[in-house]
Amino acid sequence: MLNYTYFVQRTQRHDAPLMEILGYILAVFIGISLGLIGGGGSILTVPVFVYLFHIEPTLATSYSLFIVGMTSLTGAVYQYSKGYVDMKAALSFGLMSVVTVFIVRKYVLPAIPEVLLQLGAITLTKSTAIMVFFAALMLAASVSMILGHREQPTDTPTNLAKLLAFGAGIGLVTGLLGAGGGFLIIPALVLLARIPIKTAIGTSLFIVTVNSSVGFVGDIGHVYIDWPFLLKILAITVFGVVIGSAFGRNIPGDRLRSGFGWFVLTMGIYILSRELF
Repeated sequence: MLNYTYFVQRTQRHDAPLMEILGYILAVFIGISLGLIGGGGSILTVPVFVYLFHIEPTLATSYSLFIVGMTSLTGAVYQYSKGYVDMKAALSFGLMSVVTVFIVRKYVLPAIPEVLLQLGAITLTKSTAIMVFFAALMLAASVSMILGHREQPTDTPTNLAKLLAFGAGIGLVTGLLGAGGGFLIIPALVLLARIPIKTAIGTSLFIVTVNSSVGFVGDIGHVYIDWPFLLKILAITVFGVVIGSAFGRNIPGDRLRSGFGWFVLTMGIYILSRELF
């Protein structure tokens, strides 16, 4: 069933103009983050859609997949032109991830009931579960970004089985939550594929592009797509990713990643407390 209800609700809210202005501003920073560190910004797209544009969480994950996928494509093309995309690692890692994303978005997510659990006055809906899971992931991702990921060169061969398993896990996260997973892909590429951090960033953007695009295609026919709204957000995030990619060489990545990690941590705590209490 197409989701028209929340589109109508979003356009009727009295506080929509002010909240949407803030949403457009944050869209720029989502793009900048993707361009600078190959991830992180995508995890904010769902909260921005839900809390600032007042879009229902399941539909917000679909919109997030489109925005993250197309925005990452811009960054991936730029990084590829600079020689910072390892296609071999991208294909081996991304194959299992892409298959998982498509299965989750096309078959698993639509099959999940709207009400997951009901005990007396307590009701756990699919939308609430998605946002709580998202907040938990944000907390884990923020710790990862705050601590940083150091390159650990080694002569040990890449463990292909672990790489494929991790790719499937990323696909599950992308499929369920609409997050590109760059904040998880980068450390996996550095630690499992043994590639430098800058190449991991470019490769991550390529994988995120494919994963998110496949996930969005799997949603077509299940949700209402507000194309004018999506294209407007896309233009803003692409502008941000161009800025982030251009200035990435001049800004210390560790400092930016740490600062963004603290911001994601704050957002995760806010979402968790809002949904649970």
